[in-house]
Amino acid sequence: MAGKFVLKKGSGGKYHFNLVATNGQVIATSETYERKQSALSGIESVKTNAPGAETDDQTGE
Repeated sequence: MAGKFVLKKGSGGKYHFNLVATNGQVIATSETYERKQSALSGIESVKTNAPGAETDDQTGE
């Protein structure tokens, strides 16, 4: 079973999503969005752009 995106609406009326692993742990949290549709578009963007994404380590270590 794959992880899932969980869309939430905060008390201030703004939206965000979490990427949740199969064990229930939140592994990523989005920015906040004014509109639900914008948050849903953000989820689709992550789905499209994340497969095979490289790590760009800019820590200098």
